[in-house]
Amino acid sequence: MGAGRDDIVRIEREGDIATLVLDRPAKRNAMNDALVDALDAFFSRPPDGVRAVILKGEGGHFCSGLDLSEHEHRSPEETVFHSRNWHRVADLIETGGLPVVSVLTGAVIGGGLEIAAATHVRIAEPSVRFQLPEGRRGIFVGGGATVRVGRILGPDRMREMMLTGRSFGVEEGLSLGLAHYSVGAGEGPALAAELASRIADNAPFSNYLMLQAISRINEMSRSDGLFTESLAAAMAQTSEGAKEGLRAFLEKREPKFRS
Repeated sequence: MGAGRDDIVRIEREGDIATLVLDRPAKRNAMNDALVDALDAFFSRPPDGVRAVILKGEGGHFCSGLDLSEHEHRSPEETVFHSRNWHRVADLIETGGLPVVSVLTGAVIGGGLEIAAATHVRIAEPSVRFQLPEGRRGIFVGGGATVRVGRILGPDRMREMMLTGRSFGVEEGLSLGLAHYSVGAGEGPALAAELASRIADNAPFSNYLMLQAISRINEMSRSDGLFTESLAAAMAQTSEGAKEGLRAFLEKREPKFRS
């Protein structure tokens, strides 16, 4: 296994799987500009050969949201630019081309929930608490929650969640779609490694189309979505991955998409 680190994000490598560990345990991995920049640096220029990513937090918490101790007063214009940078980095996570499996423990709050919602497979351990407490702080979400979390929960439930400041545990989060898997304490990393490996075994272009097309089709009209689906199907079914998949089926073996 290879490993590297900067001040607040630890990067580990196991073959074609990279693990990013948010490493501010004393702050419950609260989000600040340096952490956003570290995520930006990785997802803008991922290491060669990485085919899937695991994202988790150090010290029992995924991410407790905006680090209010480092909050700076900004003008309205500066706040818009700051928010839009967070949106850009979350977009890199969601549609940058690498499937991301997140392990959710402890606090998944505010900006932490916004980052989690940008990941593609979410595994929750029993300690997890999902919350959007911005209303109790006199602020409003700015990292993409109204789009990503709102589309998971629906606007009515998200509005209630923000108005009351309520939090959801693992079973509620699973039933609402905030998590896809529920596991026992300490079992998240093992399942994440298994799922990331399974995803990395897929044809790369097929994975790419799933990340790029599905959410966009969901935003389209019915007719536009169906047409776009046909284009994605045509590209996938004429790719090298499809040729290998067909050969493997005919030869009664598992496909080998990894180089």
